[in-house]
Amino acid sequence: MIEARLTLARRDFTLDVDLHLPARGVTALFGPSGCGKTTMLRALAGLERAAGRVALGAEVWQDDAAGRFTPTHRRGIGYVIQEAALFPHLSVQGNLAYGEKRIAAGERRVALDQVVALLGIGHLLARRPGTLSGGERQRVAIARALATSPRLLLMDEPLAALDAARKAEVLPYLDRLHEELGIPIVYVSHAIDEVARLADHLVLLDAGRVLADGPLADMLARLDLPLAHGDEAGVVLAGVVGERDAQWQLARLDVDGGACGFWARDAGLPVGRRVRLRVLARDVSLAHTPPAGTSIGNQLRGTVEAIADDDHPALALVRVRVGAAPIVARLTKRSAHALALAVGQPVWAQVKTVALME
Repeated sequence: MIEARLTLARRDFTLDVDLHLPARGVTALFGPSGCGKTTMLRALAGLERAAGRVALGAEVWQDDAAGRFTPTHRRGIGYVIQEAALFPHLSVQGNLAYGEKRIAAGERRVALDQVVALLGIGHLLARRPGTLSGGERQRVAIARALATSPRLLLMDEPLAALDAARKAEVLPYLDRLHEELGIPIVYVSHAIDEVARLADHLVLLDAGRVLADGPLADMLARLDLPLAHGDEAGVVLAGVVGERDAQWQLARLDVDGGACGFWARDAGLPVGRRVRLRVLARDVSLAHTPPAGTSIGNQLRGTVEAIADDDHPALALVRVRVGAAPIVARLTKRSAHALALAVGQPVWAQVKTVALME
C-alpha cells in the first residue's frame, strides 16, 4: 500500500490529498492542467516539502507528527520526466551505468540486462543520446531510472514531448514493464488514451483535491465523473482472446469469463492471451430487440443500470450492465425517450467498434 496524506499551500493553489493506493500495478494521476498532478508526484518523491505522511508499505518516508523526513535520494524511487535528460557526453551504456552505480550491489533487485531487454535498447548501448530518436531517448531514460532498482517508479507525463508515432513506439514497452516487473508505478498524464491503456488504478484530481479514486474500470464507468463526458468517454474491460477467425481476420475477445464476447480485428494474439479492450460511448447504440439486417456484429443483451445527462442538453449517457461488464452508450435524449429507457430495463447493446489496447 502507498499512503499519501499531503497538504501543500501556495498563494493561488492548495494540494490536499489523503490516499491509500495499491502497491502493485500502475496508478494514474489524471486531471486538467494545474490540478496538482505533478505537485503530488514531487511530494511523493520528497522534492516538494508538503506536510503530512508518505509511506510505501512498512517503509515510512515522511511522518511530520513523528518528525521524520527521508530525503529524495534515500527513498528508493525512480523518476522519469517529459524530457529524457540524459548525459550527452556519455553513451547509452554510460548513462545506464550511472543509474546502476547509485545503488549498492547487494541492494540491486533489477538486473540491468533484464531492463535492456524489456525496453529493446540493446542495439543502442554504444550510441550517444544526440543520435537517438525521441522515442529511443525516452526508453533509455526509463531504463536508467530502473537501473537504480527502485521500489517505486514515478513517471511525470513521460510521453508528452513525443509525437504520435514516437508515442506509439514507446507504449508497448511500458506495457511490458507493467506486466513483467513487480515495481509499482505512479503515472501522471492528461491523455486519457494513455491512462486507458496502462493504468490499473485511477486518481482523478481537481484543484488540488481528490475528486474520486478507484480501479480504472469502475472509474471510467461512473456517469457522475467528468471522465464520462467528452468524445473519448468509454469503458475499459479485461478480457481474453477466445477465438480467431482466420477467414475474416477477426478475433473474439471474451469478457466476464466468456459471458459476453466482442469481435474485433485480429491482432495476431494467441487464444488464451489476456487483453484489455476499450469500448467508446459514441460507438454504442441501444435497442429493445436484437436488430436484424445490420452490419454491427456485436449485439449483447444487458440491463440499463444508470442514466445521466451528458454535457450537451440534447444528449444522454446510459450505463448498461452486460453480465458483470459495464458498457456506456451516448445517445440523444429523443432516442432515450422514444425507447422509454429506465433503470432495470432489458436492452440490446450494439457495439460498432472495439479497440484492442495493443
